[in-house]
Amino acid sequence: MSAHPSLYQINTRVWLRALSSSAGRPVTLATLPDEELDRIAEMGFEWVWLLSVWCTGAAGREVSRTHPAWQEEFRRVLPDLTDEDICGSGFAITDYSVAPALGGPRALAALRRRLSERGLKLMLDFVPNHTAPDHPWVDRHPEFYVAATDDDLAGEPHNHLRVRTHEGPRVLAMGRDPFFAGWPDTVQLDYSNPATQAALIATLNDVAGQCDGVRCDMAMLVLPEVFERTWGRSMEPFWPKAIAAVRAKYPGFMFMAEVYWDLEWTLQQDGFDYCYDKRLYDRLRGGDAEPVREHLLAEPGFQSRLTRFLENHDEARAAETFPPAMHQAAAVITYLTPGLRFVHQGQLEGCRVRVPPHLCRGPDEPADEGIRQFYDTLLNVMRMPALRNGTWHRLEPTSAWSDNPSHRGFVAGAWEATDPPQRFLVAVNYRDGAGQCRLRVPFEGLDERVIRLLDAMTGETHVRSGDELTEPGLFVDVGAWGFHVFEIVEAE
Repeated sequence: MSAHPSLYQINTRVWLRALSSSAGRPVTLATLPDEELDRIAEMGFEWVWLLSVWCTGAAGREVSRTHPAWQEEFRRVLPDLTDEDICGSGFAITDYSVAPALGGPRALAALRRRLSERGLKLMLDFVPNHTAPDHPWVDRHPEFYVAATDDDLAGEPHNHLRVRTHEGPRVLAMGRDPFFAGWPDTVQLDYSNPATQAALIATLNDVAGQCDGVRCDMAMLVLPEVFERTWGRSMEPFWPKAIAAVRAKYPGFMFMAEVYWDLEWTLQQDGFDYCYDKRLYDRLRGGDAEPVREHLLAEPGFQSRLTRFLENHDEARAAETFPPAMHQAAAVITYLTPGLRFVHQGQLEGCRVRVPPHLCRGPDEPADEGIRQFYDTLLNVMRMPALRNGTWHRLEPTSAWSDNPSHRGFVAGAWEATDPPQRFLVAVNYRDGAGQCRLRVPFEGLDERVIRLLDAMTGETHVRSGDELTEPGLFVDVGAWGFHVFEIVEAE
């Protein structure tokens, strides 16, 4: 795997439904056409994350099909919505076994082999915080969950539910984020119980036998300080021993955390390879270059273990969130800085409708050819050796001339690789107006040379003196949301 890999997230149930509709026959993980897998590999991705492959149950589906607010959202996505389109949240899991409708466990194992033949690794979901209300543990091991009382249910029905167990009816807490009401299709696991943690580690080991990595949903919710603040119960740390247990059996297994609240460093220290970089996403949405530039001041080792994204199944579509020119500028920053580059299915085509993970059908959306062509070019750039395995340097733009503050709108960096030798300069004017700056290039051996700057995004070539690149710095002049991705080579 490269130092700065790329990942493609697919909503599995929606994907297979669309392929089935096009083929006029059921398509499962066992019968996926070779051309679909070839297409993903040819785009240069190294990881495929298949969202929502695990078994869900009747209890979760019933909640999804009757919850008024969710129904309203579903009908905005699918005006012709039917109950069959609502398969229940992929995060209300009853069993970490591939759903029979998707092909079952054998189909997944065969698909993993086919992906591996194309140089692709498989990532799946692990949901540590909660299960579906009809997970077998609810009946057999109600002690694995946060128990509540009839008074709790009466006082906070939005946070509790009654379930059936082998011991009779019980009231349990819904799974939740401490800042919001409970998720009504889930029940909360009790990490203060060592037996719960042991059962979850065994489950995680079983999942690890089926894939090459996991994306851990809301991973920070089971940190000791967060769990105690939410539930008033102390717990032993979970992630360090869980990750160690998996890697003892599956060396090299990859862990990616969905994490917020500035807890990325904490989870990296607990053993996660990559953590969501929601802060960068939020700052890019804000449209101000200075907070973005400040964000990129973080220690390089920390940054290289962040997951950079412009959309995912939880966020609004990038094409809907960012105006076209701003979208391109934000993508260049996101995917040409260090870390894991995370792309969401439909993003490359400019889809504008976010499909909730409760649905197994999405709307038909025509591709935006301008966005598609932009991403085709950017994906080619992302495959360059320097951008996959090189060393990144953050650059500080300086004023192009006195009394010109527009340099503050720039975000810039440089990439360098030695095998093969390759150098890139990335400069983005992240503001709604023309801007100029100078960028001192940190590469050696440029003095007294004639340098050719080949823009990998446009194909344009510029010739400059190597002396200018080092002092006072390359002069850059671009329009609103403009950018350059220059490969720096010595002119012949």
